[in-house]
Amino acid sequence: MTPGNNGASTPEDDDPFGYLYADGQANGAQPPSGGYGYPNSVNRVRAVGTRQYGQQPQHAQTAPYGQVPQQGTYSQPNAHYAAPETLPGGATTAQQQIPTGGGGGRGGRGPNHKGLLIGAIAVVAAVVIGIGVAMLGGDKDKDDASDEVGTDPTQSQESKPSPSKSKGGGSKVDLPETDAKALRLGPGVSTASDFKGSKADGGVYVTGFNHVGAKVTWTINGIEEAGDYRLYARYSVPGVDANATLMVNGKANTQPMGLKNFIGSPKGDWDKGWQTSWAPITLTKGTNTIELACNEGNQCDAVLDQLWVQ
Repeated sequence: MTPGNNGASTPEDDDPFGYLYADGQANGAQPPSGGYGYPNSVNRVRAVGTRQYGQQPQHAQTAPYGQVPQQGTYSQPNAHYAAPETLPGGATTAQQQIPTGGGGGRGGRGPNHKGLLIGAIAVVAAVVIGIGVAMLGGDKDKDDASDEVGTDPTQSQESKPSPSKSKGGGSKVDLPETDAKALRLGPGVSTASDFKGSKADGGVYVTGFNHVGAKVTWTINGIEEAGDYRLYARYSVPGVDANATLMVNGKANTQPMGLKNFIGSPKGDWDKGWQTSWAPITLTKGTNTIELACNEGNQCDAVLDQLWVQ
């Protein structure tokens, strides 16, 4: 080698394609003719198939597909080999079975659909029972509210109510009631039976009430317990609203007795004007006096046929 061109210092410094570049050509690189292209480069060319990376028995051969290789091939078991389990103290082998249980595997038990169904039925039953209890409780509250005495007069049914509960014992008793014939009439007040629809005995009703100073008085006996009650009045109006002053035991009620046209009867039609109203009253035990009067400020164009306490 010349001092200026000693070639590649190591085999990996050789560039087999050096002849393609200008600097390689300047350094004398030539197309390969047995070497990598540089002068005096290491020649590593070998004939195909001459390099062996691992030794193999010369007699190794491959048997045709589906046939067992003949003795002497590399597939032949090594006579000097012994399985570990055949040696003294060697580990034993056992076939391991794949578990088939468990909820997640294909062979395991699936979800407990029966348990889920029973739970769903139990929830529905609890909801239905709860709704039933709430409905029963709501009805009871309504019944209790209907027994309470209100502060404002309201329209009631045409027929008289059934006997109310006594305040003390809870059993039902008959409370006092009266009609037109049993009332004590004031000045200018009389009875008549011209209009149809009165439920008093003989179809009699109180008339002549529509003037200042007119009044009717009812003396109530047999109140077993003092407390709050309702005074009901059945009356007829000629399609207009009316009212009267209510006095209990000589004391005027804070509100008048409303005799309004709740049903909207035709004006001037007394036969179709029969209806019922009530007002709250407080009674003492024993005898009480109730008075309906037409005083200044009242509109008393009405006739009366029945009164009762509840």
